[in-house]
Amino acid sequence: MELLKKVEIVNKRARHEYEFLYTIEAGIMLQGTEIKSIRMGHINLSDSYCIIFNGELYLDKLHISEYANGTYNNHEPRRRRKLLIKGNELKKLHTKVKERGFTIIPYRVYINDRGYAKVEIALAKGKKSYDKRETLKANDVRREMERGVKEY
Repeated sequence: MELLKKVEIVNKRARHEYEFLYTIEAGIMLQGTEIKSIRMGHINLSDSYCIIFNGELYLDKLHISEYANGTYNNHEPRRRRKLLIKGNELKKLHTKVKERGFTIIPYRVYINDRGYAKVEIALAKGKKSYDKRETLKANDVRREMERGVKEY
């Protein structure tokens, strides 16, 4: 078996913009050329989000670039993709999203050991500007403490 290149794309901006309550791993229903593009790392999570439509969870605005060697069967880059999660997790997410201020965002896309594309989604609440400043301050303090420990 050939070694697969580890692919992990993280939406770093999401941690800055949102406070994560909890995360769930979900499978993605993909077309053939989409998985090839993901394995090459041609994916962008920056403005994507999740919606619940007709009792199913979908990933919207996820940009997967067209496969370079694809034919007329190539996929549409920003199409809506279905996410595969368990029913009880979907119900839990649905009740939280009905509340004000909660949203579901994709945080990380990766290829697991079996070669399947997985997305880590998070139930999140938007941060206010002062929350963002406090988070940056806490990260700076943590970094300074780590530097101080390493010097000795």
